[in-house]
Amino acid sequence: MNAEYQQFLETKKTHVIESGFEVTDNDLSPYLFDFQKYCVRRMLKLGKGGIFAGCGQGKTLMQLEWAKRVSEHENAPVLILAPLSVSEQTIKEGEDFGITMRHYSEMTPSDRIVITNYEQLDNIDESLFVGVVLDESSILKNFTGHYRRELTDKFKHTLYKLCCSATPSPNDLNEIGNHSEFLNVLDAQDMRSKWFVREDGMNNYRLKGHAKADFYGWIASWAIVFENPADIGFIETGKKFILPPLHYHQHQIETEPQPGMLFAQGIVNATNFNAELRKTKQQRLELAAKLARETEGQVLIWIKQNEEGEILRKLLPDAVEVKGSDKDTDKKSRLLDFAAGKIRILISKAKICGYGMNFQKCGTQIFVAPDFSFEDFYQQVRRSYRFGRNGDVNIHLIITDTMQNARTIIEEKQRKFEEMQREINRNVNEHNYGLLNDYTYEEYRDDKVFLMKGDTTIEIARIPDNSVDLIIFSPPFSSLFTYSNYIHDMGNNENHDEFFKQYAFLLKELYRILKPGRLMCVHTKDLGVYKNSSGYTGMYDFTGEHTRAVLAEKFKLHSKITIWCDPVLEMQRTKTQRLLYKQVTSDSSKTGIGMAEYITIFKKWEGNEADWEPIVNLNRDNFPLETWQRWASPVWMDIKRTDVLNGSEGTAQGDEKHICPLQLEVINRLIHLWSNEGEVVFTPFLGIGSEIYMAVKNNRRGIGCELKDSYFATAVQNIKKAEAEINIPSLFD
Repeated sequence: MNAEYQQFLETKKTHVIESGFEVTDNDLSPYLFDFQKYCVRRMLKLGKGGIFAGCGQGKTLMQLEWAKRVSEHENAPVLILAPLSVSEQTIKEGEDFGITMRHYSEMTPSDRIVITNYEQLDNIDESLFVGVVLDESSILKNFTGHYRRELTDKFKHTLYKLCCSATPSPNDLNEIGNHSEFLNVLDAQDMRSKWFVREDGMNNYRLKGHAKADFYGWIASWAIVFENPADIGFIETGKKFILPPLHYHQHQIETEPQPGMLFAQGIVNATNFNAELRKTKQQRLELAAKLARETEGQVLIWIKQNEEGEILRKLLPDAVEVKGSDKDTDKKSRLLDFAAGKIRILISKAKICGYGMNFQKCGTQIFVAPDFSFEDFYQQVRRSYRFGRNGDVNIHLIITDTMQNARTIIEEKQRKFEEMQREINRNVNEHNYGLLNDYTYEEYRDDKVFLMKGDTTIEIARIPDNSVDLIIFSPPFSSLFTYSNYIHDMGNNENHDEFFKQYAFLLKELYRILKPGRLMCVHTKDLGVYKNSSGYTGMYDFTGEHTRAVLAEKFKLHSKITIWCDPVLEMQRTKTQRLLYKQVTSDSSKTGIGMAEYITIFKKWEGNEADWEPIVNLNRDNFPLETWQRWASPVWMDIKRTDVLNGSEGTAQGDEKHICPLQLEVINRLIHLWSNEGEVVFTPFLGIGSEIYMAVKNNRRGIGCELKDSYFATAVQNIKKAEAEINIPSLFD
């Protein structure tokens, strides 16, 4: 193997860079459990990381200890960002453990731990701080893209960072990317490209089958994820963290049926939800008040509308409401009083105190109108349902007979979340991050083909100099897709620069094996650039960058073909804003043009032209003038996107379809135009075998190489099928 190439592969064995410092358990607060000391030590060593732990695991104490040690080590202040309602509670907990902090608005030069709320982001001078903590970091999902971007940009160069939360966005695994991007581990868009595949819709992604171990191992390299200390090996300690019994009580309000109907129908949805609430407002609230009066101990009532709070205060004179319009000081004092048990009945909304507050003294919650938001519902229940709670937790759900589906939807989301939570805990704590460093070489040979399984840049050494007549392939589109978790995979690169660095090794070999005077045809397309990952929306000229990379390795540009792509289909598939009609009619500066695909043809211009082997495959009998006139067009308008060797056979169990197949008719034309019968067609990215399949069908010989195991097996089967088809005698043979 080329020593320089091997050295490059070694650089791809990337791990999260540890930028922090080491401490021992004896250096840390004695108030910490052993598992909490482990978490703090690991996060200090990383410098930037996340603690994603179940409610009640002591994240506040862990983040305060982390902030204290960072501030002491660097002799500089650390900032804690928290939801508005949580700041005072954090200060109070800090006092209990001997850790002093101050509000940002009252900060003095000697302060070392400072706290403020997310809403004050615009007023923060981030240059004052050596470290930052995001408390309840999953709340970021509720902020606009602008807020997330501003938060990431503002603290981009902060030396130490810590995210603390329960499992981020429990019903959306992709939100891990927001934390990764904030922590400078990996951009969210790069995370999705590397381990996820897009399904229908602009932001609908799922984890690739082959990527599970690597993805979860990657999370484990920069975050600690657990619901119970036993998940991370602290078995004895874990026995102390048992959640209290949880009981759901459903109360149904009967509604008047619509005219002509015998019964009311359970057809509520997000659109008519508020209208349904208004119909049953008085009945629901009177039932909530009755339940609160009959309950011993504290009661937390969750409402959706301001008017509901007004009515409940009249029905429950001893209740206290915390509203969005209240002064911040009043909100803080009332919430702290309820947490301390000084208020018996509290009325509020999810967006005010649904995140971060510790109401473990409260054993009863009443939802006057459960809705479709599982994220809010999960967090609201967790204010009481947490480790450290003594006694059962009772959740009362007041619904109408027309709202049955709302509860069903929440229950289904709860089921999926619990499955995902178990999957995350199990996988993150079982897998280590790292690409596969080696593979097993295999090959398939007969009189028509030679197929290799392995890294093309390495295995291409088996092909003699100046022996291939035509090269056709569709390369990995930079770091857009990851096809396997092998370190050799060119799709397994963090950015465009790394891709082209690895690609250059292969280009040298492709030039070596191609006969002088012959052609290499490469299928590419340009790539979209998105604001949430790059700070702007536009297009990356991958085709142009690719051409420059090929020309740098002595090839000469021969010609270029544009393959027309239907912009309507692209819009329907990607839901990209740049192609939406409503966007062009509202602000056309944000629109763009559909993206075509390209075949760029390069020539090995070397030696004496008189010695080049001519291509004499075409004549007037097999290639009429009208066909040439159509093929000679710089734009091929008649290529069907679905004309590919891709389908169910391209997908192994737990695997993905070959994402960027080259259309068979395109390959057919390239073979006819630029090779003779019996000559050798080579593809360095065999995939499921499209190029060699068409070479065999057109009486050529084929050589190909593919790294991915399942693709190679499928390619062999597809090419055997092509060989069998051309050997079937006709009726008159």
